[in-house]
Amino acid sequence: MKVLVVGGGGREHAIVWKLSKSPKIKQIYCAPGNPGIAELAKCVSISVSEIEKLADFAKNEQIDFTFVGPEEPLSKGIVNYFKQQGLAIFGPTKEAALIEGSKAFAKELMMKYHIPTAKYAAFTNYDEALAYVRSEGAPIVIKADGLAAGKGVIVAKKLDEAEEALNSMMKEVTFGSAGARVVVEEFLEGEEMTLLAFVNGTTVKPMIPAQDHKPVYDGDKGPNTGGMGTYAPLPHIDSLMVERIVQEIVQPTVRGMALEGCPFEGILYTGLMLTKEGPKVIEYNARFGDPETQVVLPLLETDLLDILLASLSGELENLEVKWKNKSAVCVIMSSAGYPGPYKKGQVINGLDQVSYPAIVFHAGTSEQQGEILTNGGRVLGITAIGDTLKEARKLAYQSVEKISFTGAHYRTDISSRAF
Repeated sequence: MKVLVVGGGGREHAIVWKLSKSPKIKQIYCAPGNPGIAELAKCVSISVSEIEKLADFAKNEQIDFTFVGPEEPLSKGIVNYFKQQGLAIFGPTKEAALIEGSKAFAKELMMKYHIPTAKYAAFTNYDEALAYVRSEGAPIVIKADGLAAGKGVIVAKKLDEAEEALNSMMKEVTFGSAGARVVVEEFLEGEEMTLLAFVNGTTVKPMIPAQDHKPVYDGDKGPNTGGMGTYAPLPHIDSLMVERIVQEIVQPTVRGMALEGCPFEGILYTGLMLTKEGPKVIEYNARFGDPETQVVLPLLETDLLDILLASLSGELENLEVKWKNKSAVCVIMSSAGYPGPYKKGQVINGLDQVSYPAIVFHAGTSEQQGEILTNGGRVLGITAIGDTLKEARKLAYQSVEKISFTGAHYRTDISSRAF
């Protein structure tokens, strides 16, 4: 088979890496890809937003199957367009991807179908939003309604932080049209976790739970990022809790989407807070999370292609998805200044010093005259696999220390809360 993966970040590198293990695949293409992906696939210089060009490429190269990594093309309707062209593709339609594309839509869905989540209100008027925030007080959570690359959420511990967040989103238009409407939520206390699931409209096959570390600095300090590291599975989350989340949250979400006329097919990401009252939804994504993918897929024993094809053919319910009895830790190495302004073009050294069971996933890199350079805020994801979480964590940080570039930053406490 010929497979096309759309995207060019760490998530897509992990997807390509996993698909490359399938004996059924003859050739993988990736658009646009990155230097790390280029070691496993043929990279194609088409951006993720050029949907018609991607479809033309799939036709001309007789691609058997396309997998979409990032949220942007999903929200723009790449799945709808490919299906109209008679092309096999895995991912939610534009209508179903709204579960990530609009936080207000997601909250309305949860309220309608009695899915546990934080109390909220949505606003397009700045003065009304400000009055509501002042009446509720802090701590409180301010979210840009639309897509903001994982950075459109401000957890305001103080009232002035909440007011500043509203001003930034609605008046200074920091997140563009994504912040034209804001969702204001109550602050939930508890332990965060992510549960990804393969979904084909009715069937839900949960993956192993993972935990992301959003704030840029150790101890969960500083602004939120797209994710500074993650680990899986979670020692404190047993199979009973996973089953509870599936029954109380994921299945009702999938049923609700179908009843709303936009059945969900693809990867459903459910971000959760384990509160004293039980698990509650923080957010949904309509695709694999980044960097959760970098720890979940290396622990998947079943051929990823088999799962995707079973989903497309309606056979997902009959497929047993198996996982390795191991642990994985991923540490993100970022550019100095991220998630704010940062420099590109720093030479990365030591990549050849890392070997399996550690894996280097390229997130924001470029190649110039044989050298790998930084080309993004999050540059690399260093994932290590071990028989235990402690072993995986130790190997991950040993591998991080072998790699260097000017201004490299990473958290030193990824997965430490599990011990």
